[in-house]
Amino acid sequence: MKLQRSGFVAGIALTAALSLAACGSDNNDSSSAGGAANASAAAGSCTTGSLTAQGSTAQQNAMQEWIKTYQGQCSGAKIDYQGTGSGAGVQAFTAGTADFAGSDSALKPEEHTAADPKCPGGIAMDLPMVVGPIAVVYNVDGLKDLQLDGPTLAKIFANKITKWNDPAIAAQNSGATLPSTPIQTVHRSDSSGTTDNFTKYLGAVDKADYTFDHDKTWKAPGGVGAKGSDGVAAKVKGTPGTLAYVELSFAQNSSLSMAKVKNGAGEYAELTGDSAGKLIEGAQITGTAPDLTMTIDYNTKTAGAWPIGLVTYEIACSKGSAKAADIKAFLTYTSSTGGQSQLSDLGYAPLPESVRTKVAASVAAIS
Repeated sequence: MKLQRSGFVAGIALTAALSLAACGSDNNDSSSAGGAANASAAAGSCTTGSLTAQGSTAQQNAMQEWIKTYQGQCSGAKIDYQGTGSGAGVQAFTAGTADFAGSDSALKPEEHTAADPKCPGGIAMDLPMVVGPIAVVYNVDGLKDLQLDGPTLAKIFANKITKWNDPAIAAQNSGATLPSTPIQTVHRSDSSGTTDNFTKYLGAVDKADYTFDHDKTWKAPGGVGAKGSDGVAAKVKGTPGTLAYVELSFAQNSSLSMAKVKNGAGEYAELTGDSAGKLIEGAQITGTAPDLTMTIDYNTKTAGAWPIGLVTYEIACSKGSAKAADIKAFLTYTSSTGGQSQLSDLGYAPLPESVRTKVAASVAAIS
């Protein structure tokens, strides 16, 4: 799962082959057995219908790239994805105003109760599609290579550590010049699966200090809110003294400083595609096919693993959608090896192959 540029370039080449095969090109290269196998997996994945979707801002950069490539290869196809937040995406799917939705949290039982009737003869599936590492970002003039452990982060976001030169921070950053100024935390103001996953992490690493239930809406006191992942990134970039959580792709796009965070193995891990992939490799599929809900171990002891991340799910009907063929076609592409390889240079990690094959199987069964 190492996200190296050479692998990305190869992935782009494969993506083009996949898409051309899917769209009926006569220029398929059958000289490579692996390429032929992947092309056959994506065969028939072009339709000319239109889809409207919305939800997770965490996957917005991935969706933009996927849509651009898919529409470029599949003449007549049109997909409109709006990053409105995970909560809004689930609501739109349930209301019937979105053909599929993106959510950084799997549907809760009560959400399934509301969403399943939109899928006559089937269910609303949670399909893990985008691995989104969550970065801890900060803006402190002159502070480089910040290190924080989970309990310290939990205390900061619970408003129990409020100064940058707090002894708990100083003890982990020997030699660093820490100002005595207040820490201004930034959280999502909208309903967000990123918030849900980040607060799951805080509760998992320090239940004694972070006593608030995980949720898509921020519950802890203090801090300021910003709408969307891009809003959080912009707030941190423009406001000295801030500390926040945001997906790696948005941190990279805004050139934000990222802290190293201590994992369950006792290491201060640096956030990279490889370290994020190690977290997801240890996740468990706890849903029952075709639903593929995953559970992440935020206390992972895997060496080198980044401890904070999320999986963005595409929520789609297993059966019964009027747009089933179009949804199946697009998700066949996004869950292919070529589609997943496109994520490498965008601040995401491809799905582990053991997970990707299960997702592809659930997509293939859409009717």
